[in-house]
Amino acid sequence: MIGPENTLMIDANQRWDVAEAISWVSSLAEFKPLWIEEPTSPDDILGHAAISKALAPLGIGVATGEQCHNRVMFKQFLQASALQFVQIDCCRLGSVNENLAVLLMAHKFQVPVCPHAGGVGLCELVQHLILFDYICVSASLSNRMCEYVDHLHEHFTSPVVIHDARYMPPKDAGYSCEMLESSVQRHHYPEGDVWKQLKNK
Repeated sequence: MIGPENTLMIDANQRWDVAEAISWVSSLAEFKPLWIEEPTSPDDILGHAAISKALAPLGIGVATGEQCHNRVMFKQFLQASALQFVQIDCCRLGSVNENLAVLLMAHKFQVPVCPHAGGVGLCELVQHLILFDYICVSASLSNRMCEYVDHLHEHFTSPVVIHDARYMPPKDAGYSCEMLESSVQRHHYPEGDVWKQLKNK
């Protein structure tokens, strides 16, 4: 569908055990995927390491991290060579400082950061981290990309701007996560209109 000249990435969403992941992804090697994302349980660091080791001769990397909740897990993933693409999640990881620590560790291990941004407001938040990584840490776009999901941006006072498939630097001060008051009121539980409509069905 996408042709051999484009980059293919595949995602198992934690579905397989280690042996299954190796078997399934190995059978897809002819399509030259750049990575398999979340091939097994997100807490199984050694399992990811085994998958990474098995897939390395095929030129397929492992991308994971969107479920990691602290820098210590990322440190262990990196030390075990269990991933070739770091996928921070700016909300799950807990703070800007925790995210910056992971960016610095990834740079030390020469592993590119490709943030997860598939939830409400994650694109707005993560744009700051990818800019920081590029400007202050890695100074490289090699093997780097950032997820983008085109929905729910209308609820934010400073929605993310994409131009030619690239995040544009935000012009407003702050972390771009302030929601419009009208959206907050409409979705506030249980008094918001959205919840009232659901209750009346």
